[in-house]
Amino acid sequence: MTDETFSAADTENPPSPTLLGPTQIRAIAAELGVSPTKTLGQNFVHDPGTVRRIVREARISPGSAVTEVGPGLGSLTLAILEAGAFCSAVEIDPVLAGRLRATVKEYMPGAEENFAVKNCDAMTVKNAADLAEPPGWGKLHAPHSFSPAYLVANLPYNVAVPILLTFLSRLPSLVGGTVMVQAEVADRLAAHRGSKTYGIPSVKAAWYADVRRGMKISRNVFWPVPNVDSALVHFTCHAPCADVPRERVFSIVDAAFAQRRKTLRAALSPWAGNARRAELILRQAGIDPALRGEKLSVEDFAQIARVSLDPRFETQSAAG
Repeated sequence: MTDETFSAADTENPPSPTLLGPTQIRAIAAELGVSPTKTLGQNFVHDPGTVRRIVREARISPGSAVTEVGPGLGSLTLAILEAGAFCSAVEIDPVLAGRLRATVKEYMPGAEENFAVKNCDAMTVKNAADLAEPPGWGKLHAPHSFSPAYLVANLPYNVAVPILLTFLSRLPSLVGGTVMVQAEVADRLAAHRGSKTYGIPSVKAAWYADVRRGMKISRNVFWPVPNVDSALVHFTCHAPCADVPRERVFSIVDAAFAQRRKTLRAALSPWAGNARRAELILRQAGIDPALRGEKLSVEDFAQIARVSLDPRFETQSAAG
């Protein structure tokens, strides 16, 4: 975790005509008759230094396959394309989605072939086939083979965690990425067991990836200026446990943190059927029933699921 804050004043390079600044953002919004809405969690980034920093820290390079959620007016999109990457964006607002191609053509001519956008709710994306494929991708690779390796996004505050977990679940081609979220959410996603912020988002994100909190982002790089702080979250994907169902593990995680002050014996009682069975499962998994959920790693939760699904345990439980 870092308390370093990045602001417009930290921009390493002068404003580029290929990226959007405050004037361009407001001009495009005025042209479209768009006002940012809280319903869609819209806060548009207008600082070139910030979007370049996000792309750089996500380790995007020429030829990278990137998916972006909530591109809005295109600030981060242009920075992704500036790095030479292919960008497949998902935008829920039809007006904004309809303008993005023109924005790319205007500010980064020649990069249109590397960009595609789909107007849909990100939560409806089931797999890579649901994403729009940049036209240039099929010229260098097999057509209809676009599978993003990176997720880079300024995620809407109100749905950041569900979107991140959905994309990690449904896009196994992801190797990592960087997202900007509310600072409090960033703390939760990157929290380690034993901390006060460790909870359901921390454990579920850890199922898919190693997550770390990045720097805080100044409120002044957004329009409108939000009333909460933002921060970057970096993640590197790893293979989830293959021998236990994710749904089973997540149901245990949900139960353990439903009332986080309860011991695991009490918290898992409804899930296990009764307190006695919960205790037996925990002890068989090598976990103290008097602990609370915040003390367990994702591997611990997987081990609880493993024991609960073992037919030998059911036989021993019934006999005992």
